[in-house]
Amino acid sequence: MKKLFFFPSFLALCFAAISVAQSNGYYRVSFTDKNNSPYSIANPSDYLSARAIARRAQQGIAITAADLPVNPAYLSAVSTTGATLINTSKWFNSAVVSIHNASQYNQLSALSFVDTLEWLAPPTIKSAGADKFEMEMIPRALPSLMGESISAIDYGFGMNQATMISVDYLHDLGYQGQGVHIAVIDAGFNGTDVSPIFDSVWTSGRLLGYRDFANPGGNVFSAHNHGTMVFSIMGGNIPGQLVGTAPQASYWLLRSEVGATEYIVEEDHWIAAAEFADSAGVDIINSSLGYTEFYDMSQNHTYEDMDGNTTRITRGADFAASRGILVVNSAGNSGNAAWNYIGAPADGDSVFSIGAVDAFGNYASFSSKGPSWDGRIKPDVSAQGQGTAYGDPWGSVGIGNGTSFSSPVIAGAAACLWQAFPAFNNVQIMDAIRQSASQYANPDTLLGYGIPDFAAAATILGAIPPKQHPDQAEMLVRQEGREVLHIRLTGLAGNLQLSLLDVQGRTLRTAAYASTGEPLETSFSVQNLPEGVYLIRAVSSKGRAIARKILR
Repeated sequence: MKKLFFFPSFLALCFAAISVAQSNGYYRVSFTDKNNSPYSIANPSDYLSARAIARRAQQGIAITAADLPVNPAYLSAVSTTGATLINTSKWFNSAVVSIHNASQYNQLSALSFVDTLEWLAPPTIKSAGADKFEMEMIPRALPSLMGESISAIDYGFGMNQATMISVDYLHDLGYQGQGVHIAVIDAGFNGTDVSPIFDSVWTSGRLLGYRDFANPGGNVFSAHNHGTMVFSIMGGNIPGQLVGTAPQASYWLLRSEVGATEYIVEEDHWIAAAEFADSAGVDIINSSLGYTEFYDMSQNHTYEDMDGNTTRITRGADFAASRGILVVNSAGNSGNAAWNYIGAPADGDSVFSIGAVDAFGNYASFSSKGPSWDGRIKPDVSAQGQGTAYGDPWGSVGIGNGTSFSSPVIAGAAACLWQAFPAFNNVQIMDAIRQSASQYANPDTLLGYGIPDFAAAATILGAIPPKQHPDQAEMLVRQEGREVLHIRLTGLAGNLQLSLLDVQGRTLRTAAYASTGEPLETSFSVQNLPEGVYLIRAVSSKGRAIARKILR
């Protein structure tokens, strides 16, 4: 089986175009106006939560007619035709409906306030091939390999993806996403209601709610595994196994993607989910989704469409950003494909698009490339998306490849940064993260501005207490010839487990010690080990860890 975790929208499928002249299926109904609506700009509490209103006020964002819901009288009239209402869009003044016969189509067309009817998908969406999300579960994740690291949190297999971007700096200062609301828009969240990886989210009341916009009333907890894994990279919290980049944030789980198929109706589902997130008052959207090509080839986008202003989903994402939401989106997994560019909505000028690197910070060849069609730097930044640790629906930790995984690494870290600097707006948070990145002065089409450093981003935004550790732990590793590693460990108290691991996470040597924090000196034999990269890792019974990469 392939290990590559495919980005959902970039699986090119060559199916014959489907005629849009048919009179049944999913349709987009666009309305002419919002006249005589019971809603008004003067009374936003009728359609926006107090938190959504506060976000606009804090960022100086005006409430406009675009925020008014679709006229409920229009929706009532649509329903009287027998068409089934799926979801609505206030920003585009439209609705998605399921039409069952020609009579319903004709009745809708005759309504005076209906502007256009556009066919989006067949009436029964069935898979004509393999699931778009192809993966292989491996019960061992890659270890941390990015040099020396020390944190009050034992990230387990998630150490590398956290320390690579220095989000552990923010975590150690107490910024772990508390009070920040994140909407995860994805294909489903199978097992999230029972997996122990999410226990702390449920027991602390930080799972704010969930909704299915692709199949209203559907069970998001049995729909698909993809969103579960994406969510775990931010919100997972089992020390020693996997701690996410925003383990104390609050979450909405919103399903928009139909994992087995690809029709443009999913862009409308996504917009409906984003509008709900806006109304609920979320701060950040993570979207590990994207769209370029469809089962009906007449719906396909072109690279020329990746200009930030053409596709419907990109315009919807920019709408969300204009309401003060930080929209974080996967760049795509098409780096090795004929279409090797970013997809929609990652092309949005206000969308924070995320590429992928491996455990060493090198470009992952599958990661979609920039620039946008109009020449803007894309992706914006990159994080670990190859060998990324995630939690599965059954409570195990696995590894996966894809920008679907690098995006939540950044989204969670951004939540911690924003928590530390709540006076800033979404654009300022994005800018600080870009400026902190490894190649900000010389961005390219592979990593964008590079790998961000959230400790540096905090410094860019203003004063924050310096990182301090009560034990001031330090690990020094010295090689003696090719046979022995000498290790000096200082400042890590408690019962210690010292291990030597290879890049597959296999433990090659291990030893246990009792330490008061005074200097501890020991050694490991590396005789007969092949050349390569290894990891020395010490974990204390107090939940702290330090690691160091070595090259043999």
